[in-house]
Amino acid sequence: MWRSQWKWLTGLVGIFLICYYLPVGTARFNNAVLESLELVKWYAQEHVLLCLIPAFFIAGAIGVFVSQGAVMKYLGPKAKKWIAYLVASVSGSILAVCSCTILPLFAGIYKMGAGLGPASAFLYSGPAINIMAIVLTARVLGVELGVARAVGAIGLSVIIGLCMHLIFRKEEAEKARLAANEPEMEAGRPLWQNVVYIGSMVAILVFANFGKSEDSGALWTAIWSIKWYLTSASALVLGFMLVKYYGLKLWKLLTIAVPVVALAILFPANPLLAFTAGFLGIGIFTSTEKDGELKSWFETSWNFAKKIMPLLLFGVLIAGLLLGRVGYEGLIPSEYVEKSVGGNSLLSNFFASFAGAFMYFATLTEVPILEGLIGSGMGKGPALALLLAGPALSLPNMLVINGVMGTKKTVVFVSLVVVFSTILGFIYGSL
Repeated sequence: MWRSQWKWLTGLVGIFLICYYLPVGTARFNNAVLESLELVKWYAQEHVLLCLIPAFFIAGAIGVFVSQGAVMKYLGPKAKKWIAYLVASVSGSILAVCSCTILPLFAGIYKMGAGLGPASAFLYSGPAINIMAIVLTARVLGVELGVARAVGAIGLSVIIGLCMHLIFRKEEAEKARLAANEPEMEAGRPLWQNVVYIGSMVAILVFANFGKSEDSGALWTAIWSIKWYLTSASALVLGFMLVKYYGLKLWKLLTIAVPVVALAILFPANPLLAFTAGFLGIGIFTSTEKDGELKSWFETSWNFAKKIMPLLLFGVLIAGLLLGRVGYEGLIPSEYVEKSVGGNSLLSNFFASFAGAFMYFATLTEVPILEGLIGSGMGKGPALALLLAGPALSLPNMLVINGVMGTKKTVVFVSLVVVFSTILGFIYGSL
């Protein structure tokens, strides 16, 4: 009894001392607080509606419409290893999302019974093997670094997944044993219907967030110029599937479509309004269903949102407080980072990997950040280490992974990413 009371007392004393010695009034602290709020505001404006909301609906669809048998067949602990890791790395890389957007999708397949190894490979591959980011890296930072990033990220997705499987092999063996005793579940509908249905939402997610920079090639620029038309076409496919095969009444779809089309016509320069209205309409009509798959879809998506969103926003707030935004200072001075990543020592590679793991990188932003760091003297080894660890991890990402896998697995996963990124960065820098 007294032991638990001492824990409470220690915690209260710690909180009191933090509050007592808060450096309120100093320029750096005040600016760091402002930067944390600015980063949360930016994240809410740029990522919640366009990235996370579609991701929650996709995760909910995986949980409701994809049979557990299908997940176990391709990603489960008894699946053939080469198939499981191929499916995990390819499906993750196609999404080309940031370290936070991948989380609802990872939680969805993991809760459905995917093996820890393939699920970890999927978790890493989504943000790390981003085709556009790799192409941009090659154009801006050089072909050599672009190729090293591509090869390193693909290799790490498999290596990290295999290591997670081996480290927790006893738990995985038990999961495989339990899965073997469960009866085979029949799919509720043909596979192609679920593929088209979920694929249309993935297409909405990808095209709505399709980015362009000054260094993008002609093809990427052309796709970017019509991205909202491609998003609209994907939405039409989703609407057709919902009415034809998933039980949504046609009048409900038309009720959703009217304000979406009206907003797209009235505010062509702000497509986010129509985009938001579409998902809001789907949410309203699926949540008010009396029962059935559509209601389960909304409830599952909502459960993911309730668990993940608060942790993400809190993590972004803390990341902004410590590290600030791109070009702005947090509590940790940026010159400390710049001075610590020069040369090609193991320590400089480790620092680049470790710092990158806790920073938040929106998709493609790691390239201009690295361009500035390299200009300030960053070595090519630490540059690769940051590229391998940074996009795949972030403080908000870690908080959510902890809620899904538990503290022990999260610590191991983060450690594997940091350690292997350090090693590959050191090897690359030594060539």
